[in-house]
Amino acid sequence: MNQQERCSWANSSPLEQTYHDHEWGVPKHEDLALFELLSLESMQAGLSWSTILAKRETLNKGYDQFNPEVIATYDQQKIDELLADPGVIRHKLKIAATISNAQRFLEIQKEYGSFDQFIWTYVNHRPINNLWSNITQVPATSDLSVKISKDLKKIGFKFVGPTTIYSFLQAAGLINDHVVTCFRNDQTSYRVLYKGLPVPLCSDDRWS
Repeated sequence: MNQQERCSWANSSPLEQTYHDHEWGVPKHEDLALFELLSLESMQAGLSWSTILAKRETLNKGYDQFNPEVIATYDQQKIDELLADPGVIRHKLKIAATISNAQRFLEIQKEYGSFDQFIWTYVNHRPINNLWSNITQVPATSDLSVKISKDLKKIGFKFVGPTTIYSFLQAAGLINDHVVTCFRNDQTSYRVLYKGLPVPLCSDDRWS
């Protein structure tokens, strides 16, 4: 297969291409990486992903590398700094949501040991490998993203609608939505090992 054949959305810009080729769909288990992705996806609401990627470096700088322990303590002075920082998304509700989400994130860590343990339980600790032949088949939401969205909202998370959560699941590798013709399809979830165990294949949100 041509190594340059990839999901069509990734051909929009070099930044998206790099993100697609090296990160998107790769299973992530580090809590800091998961919180960064969840935060970035939440900030994307109403914006393009390319906008978020273009600001990713300055967003990390502005939000202390997306360390939830630090963000959870942000005060009004820090909020004002963020509102004045052109390198971040200067949206009052999204800034407030990121702080609140950091606090809820820490609560989940305390209860479950890690956010990784909490979120991967939804897929039985094995990535869902969808076998889409065309990018038009990839949905914006799923029953799984609706369920997780509802659960997170009950906990107190904000800006975590079903579409945002589906994008997060794709980005964090809980769902592999690389189309079958994409060279990354069999280099992400398909061959990954989780805690030393091989990952079986699954084509939808249900495990049989």
